[in-house]
Amino acid sequence: MVLTENVLGVLNAILKRDTTQFDRGDVSFIIVAGAMVSFMIPGLAFLYSGLARRKSALTLIWAVTASNAVCIFQWYFWGYSLAFSPTATNGFIGNLAHFGLMNVLGDPSPGSPLIPDLLYAFYQMEFACVTVGILVGGIAERGRVLPAIIFTFLWMTLVYCPLACWPWNINGWAFKYGVLDYAGGGPVEIGSGVGGLAYAWVLGRRQKEELLNFRPHNVSMVNLGTFILWFGWLGFNGGSAFGANLRAIMAVWNSMIAAAFGGIVWCLLDYRLERKYTMVGFCSGTIAGLVAATPASGYIHPWAAVIMGIISGAVCNYATKVKSLLRVDDALDLFAEHAVGGILGLLMNGFFASSSIIALDGVNTNVPGGWVDHHWKQLYIQVAYICATCSYSFVVTALLAKCINAIPGLQLRTTAEGEKLGLDEVEIGEFANDYIEVRRDFMDWTTFGNGVGGHGPNAAGDRHGQPDLAQQGQQENLRTEELSPHNTDEIHEKSLESSQADAGSA
Repeated sequence: MVLTENVLGVLNAILKRDTTQFDRGDVSFIIVAGAMVSFMIPGLAFLYSGLARRKSALTLIWAVTASNAVCIFQWYFWGYSLAFSPTATNGFIGNLAHFGLMNVLGDPSPGSPLIPDLLYAFYQMEFACVTVGILVGGIAERGRVLPAIIFTFLWMTLVYCPLACWPWNINGWAFKYGVLDYAGGGPVEIGSGVGGLAYAWVLGRRQKEELLNFRPHNVSMVNLGTFILWFGWLGFNGGSAFGANLRAIMAVWNSMIAAAFGGIVWCLLDYRLERKYTMVGFCSGTIAGLVAATPASGYIHPWAAVIMGIISGAVCNYATKVKSLLRVDDALDLFAEHAVGGILGLLMNGFFASSSIIALDGVNTNVPGGWVDHHWKQLYIQVAYICATCSYSFVVTALLAKCINAIPGLQLRTTAEGEKLGLDEVEIGEFANDYIEVRRDFMDWTTFGNGVGGHGPNAAGDRHGQPDLAQQGQQENLRTEELSPHNTDEIHEKSLESSQADAGSA
């Protein structure tokens, strides 16, 4: 009897449910888009690994992977609530009304009425995971992973959640101010780019010898990571329309155009200097265009995306020189790519945002555009937002990193010896590529193992281009014995005997 009543109760609840509230096509589209954004995590890992030296390549893959897991926990624990709880009215950060995803289920989401709250939480979580994945690139080749992972949880709470609340929470001050930030120019790009710069500043520069003759260890991985990111970015920007609608398609088109023109311009600028069509340059420009498209792709016309791609490819290329002026060792150019690209995209909204594009989702039909719509004040609104996000990201990230660095056992940076050996050796104990070293300089080795160029051959399996000390000592002893007077006499006698034998045979 009780079982029958329970079954009837469930059936009545199903019948009473409003099945027309959410379009299943929209829901399915955002689920797939979220999965595409999740695929950007290995893309970042491969990109960073390829850009680094081989002796620290796996550490960056590990850092991106671990930061993803920490971010998922933080977002479930209180991250989503701190960023998007609609009951908080301070305009800066949310409250704990949705702690542990409490009461997050089938109500319309705070970001869009087109999808349920639970799906919106998942989709925004993937944005957060990508952001911290970008950020941990700041540890490149000298940062310890345990303090970095602890830093990730705290940074998500104190930096990312407020930055996400400002433009995307209905009570955020930037949302009320009228800021146009489509898919995360402030929280994602400026937050990770400026935050990465601050983290690298606290870490300090790599040792001088580690900066000599630096080059990416695997450009194929750089290209693979870039195309994985490009694929995921279509879900990142297209899904930010929160429905299978024309605005999503427009965002995808603008992302493709900006990426293409950004890659071409960056590559041509590098060719001007080196007369080489660099693959790393093409990939860097492609990412710069995608970064600029992040805050702008859902607001502008395709012709504006062409302008945005050209400008982002050129400006981000020259922005790579900023780290030298600031004397900050931003090894993976997080600032030049992500912060500068995000700033450019936000500025493009001030000039080129169009209300006709914004209204393509059928929801945001009364949002004013930028200068193309004669909405002149939109530009200074965007500038004020850029200044706020940049300053907050740098100051809070730097303070947080310095506080963690002051805790015994949580020093952010590895030792000088660890940096020389490589983080894969001292931090992970595994290697991205485990094979016998062959030097680039042909004169450094021969098929007989005798170093012609003054360097001894490496031990089989050595991963860092450094000769095994025991083997090096044995080689020095052999050379000493070969050069001893006794051995010299023997060699001379053997050569005389060989000459006499040759004469006799003749």
